[in-house]
Amino acid sequence: MIRYYAYPKCSTCRNGKKWLETNAVDFDYIDISTNPPSAGQLKEIHETSGIELKKFFNTSGKKYRELGLKDKLPEMSAAEQYELLASDGMLIKRPLAWDGTKATLGFKEEAYGNTWS
Repeated sequence: MIRYYAYPKCSTCRNGKKWLETNAVDFDYIDISTNPPSAGQLKEIHETSGIELKKFFNTSGKKYRELGLKDKLPEMSAAEQYELLASDGMLIKRPLAWDGTKATLGFKEEAYGNTWS
């Protein structure tokens, strides 16, 4: 089963959810703003997915800019980045879909078709 971390007000998240529903993919919807993945879960998702850690950050988000993370991230350890991401779900690129072995960040129909079909 896919864990689908999304923000209800995010149109990209709604599009991804609609794609999963239309394609009859089982998923557990989790509001990323109130229940973000833990630092340990993020580490596991990152390590099993093969996705670069910096891609987990919502670089267009208000919080990312407020914290000046563009300049700070290169100097932070992976553990510090996991903790930071887990501290505020709005820092995480969304939607984040993960099934225990593979993950997608954001929603692109082609990527969903290749990963979740």
